Amino acid sequence: MAYGFVPLAEDALRNGPAHAFERVTGPVLSRSYSMGNTMRKQKGFSLIELLIVVAIILIIAAIAIPNLLRARMAANESSAAAAIRSITSAEVAYYGAFPTIGYAVQLQDLGRTAPCVPVPTSACLLDNNLANAVPGSGGHSGYQFLATGLNFGSPLNSAFVAGATPVTPSSSGTRDFCSITDGALRSQTTTGGVPPNTLAACLAYAIAQ
Repeated sequence: MAYGFVPLAEDALRNGPAHAFERVTGPVLSRSYSMGNTMRKQKGFSLIELLIVVAIILIIAAIAIPNLLRARMAANESSAAAAIRSITSAEVAYYGAFPTIGYAVQLQDLGRTAPCVPVPTSACLLDNNLANAVPGSGGHSGYQFLATGLNFGSPLNSAFVAGATPVTPSSSGTRDFCSITDGALRSQTTTGGVPPNTLAACLAYAIAQ
């Protein structure tokens, strides 16, 4: 607030110099004090504010993380089911390409080399990321796989079993999958361990809906 020289002089004569000085400096000091408080408040958060923020973050994490894990497992299971279908199709193609052998002896025989020329031990029918995702490897999308040719004592592999189980049960997946020569996808709640490699083990699974 502005003050003229004459009014200030009159105030000094009437009420004393101290009163006139206070009229000039009082509002300024008051504004300076207010600005100082505001600046101090803007320097950082209080402990209570930080605790509130941390609590909100923890609540959001507690809600989001389980949902993310379930979504990841569902995606892994869908990928494993699709992979079993791909292995089944590859086995049928392998049988047609190598009729003297029948179905592939093992999953790796369905894979490829670079450049890929189809031979019984690398038929160029599956990507190696899947063909090599056997137990003991890192797996593929959270699952491990087997494809086993069955000859029942004859020279020809007349049947096969393709199976998939989670690498880490209840973490990377909750279901096992398998397929045999009838082409039906079968599934059950995971029991852990290696994928099924016998007809009896796969036939114990329910046909997936």
